Amino acid sequence: MNVMERRQLPVEQLKKMPVVEVAEQLMSLEVIELLPLLDFFTPSQQGLIVAEFPIERQLELFQSISRRRFALIFEQMPSDNRADLFQHLTQQEQAELLPFLSKKVREDVIQLSNYPPETAGGIMSTDFATVEQTMTCAEAIAKIRLDAPSKRTIYYIYVVNDNQEMQGFITLKDLIMNEPETLVSYAMHRKFAFAYVDEDREEVAKKIERYDLVALPVLNRQNQLVGIVTHDEAIDVIRAEHTEDMERFMGIIQTNEQFNYLKINAWEHFHKRVAWIVSLAAVGIISGIIIHSYEDAIEKLLILALYMPMVADTGGNVGSQAATVVVRALALGQVTVKDWIKILWKETKISILLAVCLGLLAFAKVLFLSWETEIPSEYQLAEVAFAISLALSLQVVTATIIGAGLPLLVKRFGGDPAVAASPAITTIVDITGLLIYFGTASLFFAL
Repeated sequence: MNVMERRQLPVEQLKKMPVVEVAEQLMSLEVIELLPLLDFFTPSQQGLIVAEFPIERQLELFQSISRRRFALIFEQMPSDNRADLFQHLTQQEQAELLPFLSKKVREDVIQLSNYPPETAGGIMSTDFATVEQTMTCAEAIAKIRLDAPSKRTIYYIYVVNDNQEMQGFITLKDLIMNEPETLVSYAMHRKFAFAYVDEDREEVAKKIERYDLVALPVLNRQNQLVGIVTHDEAIDVIRAEHTEDMERFMGIIQTNEQFNYLKINAWEHFHKRVAWIVSLAAVGIISGIIIHSYEDAIEKLLILALYMPMVADTGGNVGSQAATVVVRALALGQVTVKDWIKILWKETKISILLAVCLGLLAFAKVLFLSWETEIPSEYQLAEVAFAISLALSLQVVTATIIGAGLPLLVKRFGGDPAVAASPAITTIVDITGLLIYFGTASLFFAL
């Protein structure tokens, strides 16, 4: 029984599927099974399929076949994917691959690999089409027709001069709708968004999102067109940045290496998490000190101990929620540190509304669950319920302000607001919550 029959992946059916789905199907195969299947596809199709594989699988394939054969696939991969893979090869492996590449691809991959991965140059592609403004629309279409087979993105065609300096752009629709003899300079758009090659990739992604672009041109400091960043690359950047922010927010320190949950062993996961957790556990000793100082109060009014977790959990939840909202707004550029008064005022109003709802709920909860609980005769259950619900309401307000204010404070001093991690907020809110809880109880019951 051959591979195709055993895996139930008919070649003819695979050929009718989108490239990304073909890659997903082939990912389940061992490399020794994958290689003969790739031969059923054209070199250009092989390049697009392999480009969809995770970098680990691409490297595995590189190690399993001859450099000459891999070069045929490598040359057909999109330029940005080629550069990413090339950067993951060792210097020895790069030297082994380069002799089998055409001069054009060799120069292109070396150029793209020189840019830091966190910049526009590190994510840009050289698969774009250019025309000159002195051409007619008919001449431009003829040039695009010749260039198009090697280009992924040709909806935008970039207009350059003899020195490759960008003058503007023209769309396929513009070329088709104008008369054939119309000059490109007449139909082109002279105002355009762009990014510099050393610009941060997250800012590039934001520009593509803001202007709703299919692709964004990338220029060097001489205003020469050197590449483009496509919308799908921008999506990958936004997803990667969001993942990194969430890992930092949850106290998992992210390295510059690609994070793959299943590929990283338990020890490395432990190493990523232990610093934050141990540090916060040490700080959490303060909570123990506070509780210890109120031992007599707890012994006198045992019901207070029953509702400590409720107050702590509520504070942690609203604090983390507020921090998440603020961190996201900062990341999307919706607010800046200069808006801190507006942000804190808005969060204060929100927290008051939440405090009213949760306070009423806590009051009803204490009355319903503790009507049989023994309390000193000099106190009424309703009085205790009111004290607990008031403490919880105050905790909601302070936790929300802390959750919203901590990322702003970190940002103000030049740090990443995402490092105002959820565990840190929870620990701080726990401490303030206990002080509020027992402070309120002391005022009501003279504990």
